[in-house]
Amino acid sequence: MDIPSLSMGLAQNNVLNSVGTAILSQSLDQAASIGNAVTEMIDSAAMERSVCPEIGGNIDISI
Repeated sequence: MDIPSLSMGLAQNNVLNSVGTAILSQSLDQAASIGNAVTEMIDSAAMERSVCPEIGGNIDISI
């Protein structure tokens, strides 16, 4: 293998690693924001139950 082709291969590998790292960073940020949204949704549901504790206390099911 000659030096120019080795250099090109290493450069492409570095670019692919950088792109992969950037995509992973975006995925982690998105997962964190989804987690925060779920936490807020759970907190709002808890607040609703504390204001109206009778809501959702009974379930009538007939088969």
